[in-house]
Amino acid sequence: MSVARAFAVTPAAALLAAVLAAPPVLAATEFPTLKSGQWEMTTTSSATPATPRKTMVCLDASTQKQMLDMSQGMQKEMCTKMTMRRDGAKYITDAECRLGDSVVRSHGVMTMLSDTAYRTEASATFDPPINKDLKESKTTVEGKFLGPCRDGMQPGDMLMPNGQKINLNKLPQPPAARGKQ
Repeated sequence: MSVARAFAVTPAAALLAAVLAAPPVLAATEFPTLKSGQWEMTTTSSATPATPRKTMVCLDASTQKQMLDMSQGMQKEMCTKMTMRRDGAKYITDAECRLGDSVVRSHGVMTMLSDTAYRTEASATFDPPINKDLKESKTTVEGKFLGPCRDGMQPGDMLMPNGQKINLNKLPQPPAARGKQ
């Protein structure tokens, strides 16, 4: 599984298409704030060309900050190059990171439609390929706000496409992110 595919389902990490497209320094480019409540993310990826995967997440400001801190911590541990710039409603990132023995080069564009909708398009190349066959991937994530959190979901809860429910606020933080809390 690519890093982009693994993390692209979280709205606070939508720009990142994982670690690879997250903002390196907030002071340089302010990361957009998403409306608190329940979000649906639809992810399509060339690495898994089956039907699009839908993920639900209950967001609040604290969860968004924690996910941003976690992505920045992972960047410090994994990435040697990371740039981000804003062009109107678009947040554009380029990164070079290490995932195991592979060097991952990525490019991502997150387009904010409002604080209730976004679209992220990310591409990544893997050298050497991951699992001997994944040389490149293209991932698209479309996020939309559905309203208040419901179905028993609390801030940080994420319902994965396979029905598994995890709480993002309870995930272990990378060492570089722990000092920010």
